[in-house]
Amino acid sequence: MADSTDRPKAKSLRPLRALVPFLRPYRGLLLAAMAALAIAAAALLILPLPLRQVIDRGLKSGNAAVINRYFIGFLIASVVFGVFAALRLFLVTWLGERVVADLRTAVYRSVVRMDPTFFEVTRTGEVLSRLTADTTLVQAIAGVNISITLRAALNLVGGLVMLELTSARLMAVTLILIPLVIGPLIAVGRRVRKLSRQAQDRIADTSSLVDETLNAVQTVQAFTLEELQSQRYAEAVERSFAAAMHRTRIRAALSASGTTLVFAAVAYVLWLGARAVLAHQMSGGQLLQFLIYATIVAGAATALTEMWGEVQRAAGAMERLSELLSAQPGIVAPAQPLPLPARVQGRISFEHVSFRYPSRAETLALRDLTLEVRPGETVALVGPSGAGKSTTLQLLLRFYDPEHGRIGIDGYDLRALDPQALRRQIGLVPQDTVLFGTSARENISYGRPGATDAQIEAAARAAAADEFLSELPQGYDTFLGERGTRLSGGQRQRIAIARAILKDPPILLLDEATSALDADSERLVQAALGRLMRGRTTIVIAHRLATVLKADRIVVLEAGRIVATGTHAELLQASPLYARLAALQFASVERSVLDRPQASGGGSAGLASGSTSGGALGDQAAGEPAREPAREPAREPVSGIIG
Repeated sequence: MADSTDRPKAKSLRPLRALVPFLRPYRGLLLAAMAALAIAAAALLILPLPLRQVIDRGLKSGNAAVINRYFIGFLIASVVFGVFAALRLFLVTWLGERVVADLRTAVYRSVVRMDPTFFEVTRTGEVLSRLTADTTLVQAIAGVNISITLRAALNLVGGLVMLELTSARLMAVTLILIPLVIGPLIAVGRRVRKLSRQAQDRIADTSSLVDETLNAVQTVQAFTLEELQSQRYAEAVERSFAAAMHRTRIRAALSASGTTLVFAAVAYVLWLGARAVLAHQMSGGQLLQFLIYATIVAGAATALTEMWGEVQRAAGAMERLSELLSAQPGIVAPAQPLPLPARVQGRISFEHVSFRYPSRAETLALRDLTLEVRPGETVALVGPSGAGKSTTLQLLLRFYDPEHGRIGIDGYDLRALDPQALRRQIGLVPQDTVLFGTSARENISYGRPGATDAQIEAAARAAAADEFLSELPQGYDTFLGERGTRLSGGQRQRIAIARAILKDPPILLLDEATSALDADSERLVQAALGRLMRGRTTIVIAHRLATVLKADRIVVLEAGRIVATGTHAELLQASPLYARLAALQFASVERSVLDRPQASGGGSAGLASGSTSGGALGDQAAGEPAREPAREPAREPVSGIIG
């Protein structure tokens, strides 16, 4: 998506055409609003006619009956105008609210389907700004403002016609003056549009900063950065304020100059009319009628000049929204995707796969990686940080496509599949658990939308989450807070495991699903994962010794390449890198166990034999920060630990 600095500066209202598909479903209501608008405009233009007759016929003849008759006509026209103006206002307001609701839904639906590459270059705050501030501007133009604009246009055209019928001579003068008044105002309006776009970009900057800061508020407070972040936000707000004031000054000048020019032209025309009355070239009633129509025309022209700036702002906002609506994800289903069976066997193959992230195109994340995972096999990926472990999982989920090579499931090339159909076959338990701001029950049900309460609770019991969930104030229906902030890290991870258990997929991807658990919870979850992994293809990024020892096969990655494959015992002999990582892990585990009270369970012998209570770099209680263990001096630098 284009950044605000290089976005094309369109000079027309063409971006507003993108509203047509959103207006089309409500064309019946739109036509009703236009009909009410036309009737109200006609009634307004009729109002001066009986007033002219009151002066030229009623007052001149002194006949009260004639005066009463024309005042009754004036009253009827006023009632018609009031009723249909109110109806028009209601209809266009409803239409504006409805259209902007549909627009927001469409933009969100488009954004949420974008691939990770989109979010590597697009700030979340920028998207939020477009969903809020920009859609508010469009809401006005799609509702009340477009009604005001159309009403002013009808009044302007109708008023000019009635001016022609009232006095052709004065009308000719008016036609000469109109372009001289409107032309400069349109030119200034273009400047307003450019400034409006800049102001919206500055608002997006503030939204991005707020989103970034509030999502990391504990880090901000831990490093006492409150004042620094407040100053950054204040500076962003001041830039937004300055842009808004610059735009407002131009709009105020536009409004002032427009009003002055319009009424100066009206005063000149009326001066000519007054001289015509003195010369007996028109009647006093005609002059009054011309005066009223001139006022209507002047008011309409003024409204149009003001609305022009609003229309320009809405066009700029719609331009920004259209970028999101028209954005296409890089990962899409082919025109004719191959159908997958209801449940795949789980054979996974990486064939000479090379890949680099779009935002880091100079670095290969995977280099000619070839790997075959048999159905039901558990494969552990180990290696230093940056070795390509997480990249492997992301490619398997088809968040990205490889630059070279092929990835397959049961012989199907992933690029020939619908990404959603593929992902339904895969369960993911990430290390950094993502929970949504809703209840525990609903968070677990995301694994299988539509699951029964009994199925949800069974999954929670299997993930050792039932006990703490039952103790919450409203049990499973307790609101967990934004991002699950009311739970500890270990509790959040057990929710994620329950979600995967409920999904019951043939393929499991585990980014060390027990890394945030204390020893007691880990034993329960390891047992649950053992049952869950049975008969399923599992790829796990291993951070703990217990996970490595339980795997059927261990794949050692370094710099995007597979450098060794085998069992724990085989790799200790065959892979110097794995031996160094394992030695560091063993040393850390032994110290962790010696420091742990015996009641917590597990000993070094149990660890060495592959007990499921095996530790990592310091076990931690749920919700508590991990302790960095002391490390033995190494003869050479070690680039990372297992995982």
